[in-house]
Amino acid sequence: MKILITGASGFVGTNLLDYLKPSNEVDSLSIRYSPNQELNLKVDAIIHLAGKAHDLKKVSNPQDYYDSNFELTKQLFDAFLQSEASVFVFMSTVKAVADVVNETLTEMEVCNPITHYGIAKQQAENYLMSQELPKGKRVFILRPCMIHGHGNKGNLNVLFKLVSIGLPWPLGAFDNQRSFLSVENLCFVIQELLVQETIPSGIYNVADDESLSTNELIELIAQSQNKKARILSISPQVIQGIAKIGDVLHLPLNSARLKTLTESYVVSNAKIVNTIGKSLPENSKTGLLKTFWSFAD
Repeated sequence: MKILITGASGFVGTNLLDYLKPSNEVDSLSIRYSPNQELNLKVDAIIHLAGKAHDLKKVSNPQDYYDSNFELTKQLFDAFLQSEASVFVFMSTVKAVADVVNETLTEMEVCNPITHYGIAKQQAENYLMSQELPKGKRVFILRPCMIHGHGNKGNLNVLFKLVSIGLPWPLGAFDNQRSFLSVENLCFVIQELLVQETIPSGIYNVADDESLSTNELIELIAQSQNKKARILSISPQVIQGIAKIGDVLHLPLNSARLKTLTESYVVSNAKIVNTIGKSLPENSKTGLLKTFWSFAD
């Protein structure tokens, strides 16, 4: 199969290239939104990863999200409809549905994104689902939760560094559960969507099978370094006050990062697993351990 990947130089893209290359002809396309650009696609499948990621520092121009995540997706999908390609995979996000989850997030949840990032992704989803597909074409919208793996950068790295230098984890009093997604499981899902021609078009959440608390993450990081986890249960009110100071002084712990580290966000993968008819290859804790081991390389 001849596959085209946009955004192939990013974290997910580099892992997906390595995963698909042994059994496919895989090309990458570096692309940005430009009004009226024409795309001539001569491939069997398109995996659209390119886009503007969520900016926790909130310094980005809002229009950049709509250009990169909606307008570019629209251009690429229109070209797909006119091409001979049979599969279009769009990498959306659970943030296209909700920034806060009170119960387990499923595909039946009513979308209510509140950030420019989430809104732009939701607009792209709506456009893809509103178009009539020619016979023989399929479109998949994937909503991954927090993705981790080799080459990953973000809040997991912050946790890893904290444990590495021997500092205790001060947020032990926060009780939460979060879903994570091994990049290997994501690559596995994408491959199955490509090869199983009977899988119907649609929207699919993608997450590992089990959710974990942040305290469990700290224990796994310590385990990956053959250390004993040091977890402190400091009053949440005290921690929240420190985070507000961090907002002003631009410290590593600020309100946005505290929310990311301590909120609950559980995502159901039941629909995609049942549709594929296979178990995900990577166990939640095993996948995270592999990620933490890669940080030490």
